[in-house]
Amino acid sequence: MCGIVAGVSGRDIVPVLVQGLQRLEYRGYDSCGVAVHSGGLKRARSTARVAELAKEVQTNHLASGTGIAHTRWATHGAPLVHNAHPHFSHGPSAPAGAAGRVALVHNGIIENHDELRAALQARGYVFESQTDTEVIAHLIDSLYEGDVFAALQAAVAQLHGAYALAVFHKDEPHRVVGARAGSPLVLGVGEGGQEHFLASDAMALAGVTDQIVYLEEGDLVDLQLGRYWVADARGRVFEAGQRPVKTVHAHSGAAELGPYRHYMQKEIFEQPRAIADTLEGVGGITPELFGDGAHGVFKAIDNVLILACGTSYYSGCAAKYWLEEIAQIPTQVEVASEYRYRTSVPNPRTLVVTITQSGETADTLAALRHAQGLGMKHTLTICNVSTSAMVRECQLAYITRAGVEIGVASTKAFSTQLAGLFLLTLALAQSRGRLSDEQEAQHLKAMRHLPVALQAVLALEPQVISWAEDFARMDNALFLGRGLHYPIALEGALKLKEISYIHAEAYPAGELKHGPLALVTSAMPVVTVAPNDALLEKLKSNMQEVRARGGVLYVLADADTRIASGEGIHVIRMPEHYGALSPILHVVPLQLLAYHTALAKGTDVDKPRNLAKSVTVE
Repeated sequence: MCGIVAGVSGRDIVPVLVQGLQRLEYRGYDSCGVAVHSGGLKRARSTARVAELAKEVQTNHLASGTGIAHTRWATHGAPLVHNAHPHFSHGPSAPAGAAGRVALVHNGIIENHDELRAALQARGYVFESQTDTEVIAHLIDSLYEGDVFAALQAAVAQLHGAYALAVFHKDEPHRVVGARAGSPLVLGVGEGGQEHFLASDAMALAGVTDQIVYLEEGDLVDLQLGRYWVADARGRVFEAGQRPVKTVHAHSGAAELGPYRHYMQKEIFEQPRAIADTLEGVGGITPELFGDGAHGVFKAIDNVLILACGTSYYSGCAAKYWLEEIAQIPTQVEVASEYRYRTSVPNPRTLVVTITQSGETADTLAALRHAQGLGMKHTLTICNVSTSAMVRECQLAYITRAGVEIGVASTKAFSTQLAGLFLLTLALAQSRGRLSDEQEAQHLKAMRHLPVALQAVLALEPQVISWAEDFARMDNALFLGRGLHYPIALEGALKLKEISYIHAEAYPAGELKHGPLALVTSAMPVVTVAPNDALLEKLKSNMQEVRARGGVLYVLADADTRIASGEGIHVIRMPEHYGALSPILHVVPLQLLAYHTALAKGTDVDKPRNLAKSVTVE
């Protein structure tokens, strides 16, 4: 979702700002812009890609040592140039064409923007956009008395909602100020401490600086040439060096496509390595895999609550089967965006598990804080970013080492989440006396074989392409699974709808006769996940229900399921049956199916319409 890059330097930093936006393109956006201090405020904005913005910047000769830049994912106001950031305030009752006084970019949502807008309009401020962001620019202008930091501090005291902000004023060159609450913002310390940067993601600063200060909730920050300082929510001031500076290797090479056509394809094929990296160093099952003190926490809990959104929610749904069967611990899975808004019954002996790729998902962070507010203090996250807000706010963590995921539709993050959740299952089972040494050895052997098994599944790509040619002509699809593989059917349907825009729904196969069977015709392909498990014979009966109504089946079957291709049934045989870990293998052909269907339809695979990678607003 929305990206911010800003900075102050003795050199021209416009190339740094544009390059930073390019590194943040994977987050999803529909407009972009740059503003600089160059004999006054100047800007360029576009509803095209950052590459087009770069041309406009060059044409307009924008150059400065002070600037801010932004990629916007529309919330308030359509994706039009006048709604794009950066926003300017020209002052009250400013005539058309008046010079800007305040320049501002914003991630997040301001909930009380209507009231603030009305008050500012009454004072003579004219609004040029439909955004909540422009309200903040005018508010800061109205409070400015010669110190932009003081004006920002006074302004944020009136804001309700979430924000990450970067601001500068025409009367104060070589100064950028920022603030964050509910939306991520980092400070980058440049070489020699003479230049400083702000960004919504450290990756935006790759190649510029690897010295990062992670700003905390409620922080304000002041960047000047050769100096920076931070004020926290309680007004305490921290000069340079008083807040921890971390070395973060956000390599730009992670964003290189190499031989692949799209990042999604690259990331699907990176899964064997991602799983291997995620499991690296796991010599045995122990609670301490999840952090110091995990043994005591695992002994203190008697149930699990999983909070997540989207793809991460489906990984949690799969984990519920593992946790209740292997660890024999009651488990509840909640959509994070719903959990905090309903009345629930808290249990202080609950282990609250959050799952998130970015560690900055606003709904999941809010759900975590809600659970903590209800007295559930035992918290653990499965997360791909060790420096994220989620990791900092949870008691325990397991870091999935998937690497940077650029494609909006998650692939390798999902499979590594499943690997981390299976380790959590084994650790909880062990702490509850439910895991023998022999079982531990068997499970670890199977996990270490996963990278090889995944390579064999990826070799099925040509067969999946054949299926994709059929799906590209369809408008709808059903996905079926039973038991542990129902969440995999859900994930397969989500992938197809996300990037190919084909309407796809998933159901437990046993639910067909309770409604969805009414949709089945020859024009409705039915994808079936068919491992050789205890539910296979039941699943075969469900498949017959589809065939009897003229439906066409596309079946991912284990080799020994005795399901053969024939009229109205297309079968891809998985290389081997993988027991409890089968979901990690079965999801890969579904990812490939979505990718190649989208490719055949000509959609924007890596940047699907209306979607964003890191959802940092509610």
